[in-house]
Order: sequence, then structure tokens, then C-alpha cells
Amino acid sequence: MNRKILLCIIALAFIFLAGCSQQQSQTSYIGAETAKQTALEAAALSEQEVSSISTDMSTRDGLDYYQVRFEAAGQTYQYDIDALTGVVISAQPSNSTASSQTNQLEMGDQQGIEHLDSAAPSFQQSLETAAPATSSTDASACIGEDEAKRIALEHAGLDESQVTIVCAFLEFDDRQWEYEVEFYTQNYEEYDYEIDAYTGAIISFDYDAEYYSSQQGSSSAITAEQAQQLALAQVPGASESDIRKFKTDHDDGMLLYEGEIIYDGMEYEFEIDAYSGFIREWSAEPFAR
Repeated sequence: MNRKILLCIIALAFIFLAGCSQQQSQTSYIGAETAKQTALEAAALSEQEVSSISTDMSTRDGLDYYQVRFEAAGQTYQYDIDALTGVVISAQPSNSTASSQTNQLEMGDQQGIEHLDSAAPSFQQSLETAAPATSSTDASACIGEDEAKRIALEHAGLDESQVTIVCAFLEFDDRQWEYEVEFYTQNYEEYDYEIDAYTGAIISFDYDAEYYSSQQGSSSAITAEQAQQLALAQVPGASESDIRKFKTDHDDGMLLYEGEIIYDGMEYEFEIDAYSGFIREWSAEPFAR
């Protein structure tokens, strides 16, 4: 009889300790209210300025986090906050106007794209020439989507009547706010820009003639030296010694030149059609040493 009582006491003790452990684990979370305030602070908004605010607990890859959603001035925000540390895992403010502008482009047979000189942008404009708008971290100090689009189009040497804007939205990436701007020309050349949301500086740029029809019927191809000079012409000041990688490649029957230029703290990657000298792909971003 005494043995049964002892076993019952031990069992109750285990249950009690397990309950305490679970309660302690739960109380170590920052709480929904703290998560909400963290999200509002990250958006530089007060509770009075937002509506439809909600906070839900979720789990991803074994990580518990709070998902905070709210609206302010016609813009929808979503923040994922680590339940234990209170760190902002991701932030996705999205403008409904930009979303409505997203177009589904019909991909039919297209005519060959004109030569690079008439379409691809010149890189004489430095990737960091945009004048700083402000040093403030207030959300209201962002340059805005219209200004981000203007900066991207000006750098590409195009105006809005010549392109179809696919998307232009604000996002938080690599610990900074930036605008993603993507558009197509009438010849289906694709441009992608990442622009600092506060300064207007172009963080990175990508150009891709995705729907280009190669002139494979041409009787001769440009030489590797000519392809290198075409690429260097896009980076004023760069020389052959700045070409770090260069090779000849074949892709779906096309003869291509691919390479990489590192100059003045920037890394440029390119792909050139060997038959036409057309730059099919071009990207530029800060060089990570």
C-alpha cells in the first residue's frame, strides 16, 4: 500500500514539473503585444495610424514566430517577429496599387531585338549617382514608388511610354529597405533594379534580353576580343585587366561569350551573342571581397 502511495506521489511530481517547464517555456516568449509594438516601431507607425491589426503565432522550420499584419494609408504590412528574441525575421509592406499594375505578358513570336546601342543602357551613369533624399529612417522619408521607377527608367535611358512596368514595391532585404522595380520594353527586354528606399541609390541592376531571337543565320561571329570590348564599353574606365572571367559557351545552339568585370568596387556579369554582338544579359552589383 505504501509503495502505491509512493509511486502516485512520484507520478504527480513528474506531472507538476512538466507543467512548470511548459509554462516557463511559454512565458519566455515576448508575447503578442510586444510583437505588435515591435512591428509598429519597425514601420515607424503608431497604433492610432493603423487598422485591421492582427497577431498570430506560427512555426516555420522549428522556429516559433509572431505574424503581425496591419494596414495604414492604403498600404498592407506584414511582419514576422521571432517569438523568443523579438527580432524582425521578415517585413513585407506591399502597396495595393503596385500589385494591381502587375501584368501577364503574352509571349508570342517576337521580332529580333534591335542592336544594343538602341536599347541597352550606358553605364556612364554611375550606379551611385542618385542624390540622397534623406538620412532619416522614418517610413515617410522613403523616396516612394514613383521616384524609384523614375530613377530606374532614367538609368536605363527609357521613359514610361516605352516600357511595361511589371512590379514596383518596397521590401526589406539585407537589413535595409529597398524598392524592387522590374519592367519590359516593347521588344521584351527585361530590366530589374534594386533601389535604396531612402537615398535613391541604385543597389544593383540586371538587364536580360530574355526573348531575344539569336541571329544564328549570320555567316560570321564576332571575335572574343570584340566581345570583350563591347562589355568594357559599358563600364567607363575599366580595361582588359579588369576582366576576371571570360569564356565561350554554347546554349541551345547559340554561340555565346560570358564573362565578369570587377571595377571600382562593382562586379559586372555579361552574356553576349557571338553572332550579333548583342548583350543578352547584364548585371551589376557591389563586389563582395
